[in-house]
Amino acid sequence: MVAKKKKKNRKEKTHPANFFQKPEQTMDLGGEKRRVVIVGGGIAGSFLAKSIQFNADVTLIDPKEYLEITWANLRNMVEPSFAERSVINHRDYLTNGRIVTSAAINVTETEVLTAEGRLITYDYLVIATGHKDPVPKTKKERLDRYQAENQKIQSAHSILIIGGGPTGVELAGEIATDFPEKKVTLVHKGQRLLEFIGLKAADKSLRWLRSRKVEVKLEQAVDLNSTSDGSQEYQTSTGESIKADCHFLCAGKPLASAWLNETILKTKLDKSGRLMVDEYLRVKGHSNIFAIGDITDIPELKQGYLAHKHALVVAKNLKLLMAGGKESKMSTYEPGSAIAMVSLGRKDAVAQFPFTTISGCVPGLLKSRDLFIGRTRKQMGLQP
Repeated sequence: MVAKKKKKNRKEKTHPANFFQKPEQTMDLGGEKRRVVIVGGGIAGSFLAKSIQFNADVTLIDPKEYLEITWANLRNMVEPSFAERSVINHRDYLTNGRIVTSAAINVTETEVLTAEGRLITYDYLVIATGHKDPVPKTKKERLDRYQAENQKIQSAHSILIIGGGPTGVELAGEIATDFPEKKVTLVHKGQRLLEFIGLKAADKSLRWLRSRKVEVKLEQAVDLNSTSDGSQEYQTSTGESIKADCHFLCAGKPLASAWLNETILKTKLDKSGRLMVDEYLRVKGHSNIFAIGDITDIPELKQGYLAHKHALVVAKNLKLLMAGGKESKMSTYEPGSAIAMVSLGRKDAVAQFPFTTISGCVPGLLKSRDLFIGRTRKQMGLQP
């Protein structure tokens, strides 16, 4: 049988009989732009795609059609209109790239396979899948879900929040500020709130919540399996009963790296499921595969502004390499210092810096009013 001649410059194709068969041709594109495939449309992946869209042939692979500024999620639940600015369609900022709305399920040395069976060839690959968060596909569906969450809060007289990390603390603060008449109970299995930051910041957050009449119960867990459908009573690990009209589970989300377990990158995952990277944010052992954002094994707090910094470094390095620059000229990434900021309602926040911790309206002015949404939108080339 005579093989059909391949179309020139074909960017993607359907799933072949043997995904792992080595391509017949090399990736030498001559004077054409290099093909950069970015898997993951969170802060890191989206900003990188926006930054290099006129320097490369960019394909962004993401299961959803939008970028979500995730640190605004809790504000969106108490004020759904806020989500109009924090949920951004990928096409709004990526005007010169290809968007594939699908999950990536496999990767070889030259191609990425999507859940729909599409093979997308790359010269450079960037993994930015972050944490797994099952969210709707479209922006409209995402906004509708926020409306539903808001209705759930509005119709409740008492609310149980399970988890005392940043998500649980910020949600309790948002509800206590916007709905001070509601009874809010926060249950956390740890000895203190916000275990990822210092003790001073955690204590200040606890005092703030209790001053807003939020009942905080530490060193307890809630057994959701003990609650039958329609029941409004929850049992804790100490045998205590808590009555609440509804609950919100604010536990940590798993990394979105399981899809790499059967790929060429399976040996590059550490025991926590993070990709091991070098100082240039390349996956160790691969000269043309990078990783950015929460999925990396960089020893630092996983925060949005650091994911943005990752994207800046990789954008510089990709531009250098695509222009034929030497690897010795690549930019290196220095792990971020211990800076953390947790919003407490609309006007207050607690902020931890390397040498001090402050709380109240001063850090609140920095974050709580707008949650850096205007600034982030400007970085994406959009109106604040």
